[in-house]
Amino acid sequence: QVQLVESGGGLVQPGGSLRLSCAASGSIRSLDTMGWFRQAPGKQRELVARIFSGGSTNYADSVKGRFTISRDNTKNTVYLQMNSLKPEDTAVYYCNVRAQLGGSFYWSDLWGQGTQVIVSS
Repeated sequence: QVQLVESGGGLVQPGGSLRLSCAASGSIRSLDTMGWFRQAPGKQRELVARIFSGGSTNYADSVKGRFTISRDNTKNTVYLQMNSLKPEDTAVYYCNVRAQLGGSFYWSDLWGQGTQVIVSS
């Protein structure tokens, strides 16, 4: 069984920083795109950032220049460094990974359990 375990959320003041981590564990044959989504109360889940297997990235306009996504393929882990945080960044952040599991060549879409980020003074 494959799991995505997220960590790093919490309460931070405006202007502060947090670093989220998401580690994939279990029988993983290959990882493709890894990303972060977020969902604020009363809003739809939205893409924050993603990183492709070759290392290229894209970001939501609202976080460009403040957030940085990276990955460590040796650890099956994706990170999200969040700087200059704003109250509007408050949301539950979800890790999303596209992976081949076990001996299968089928691509599965995996989600983490979510980690809460609150930006408030």
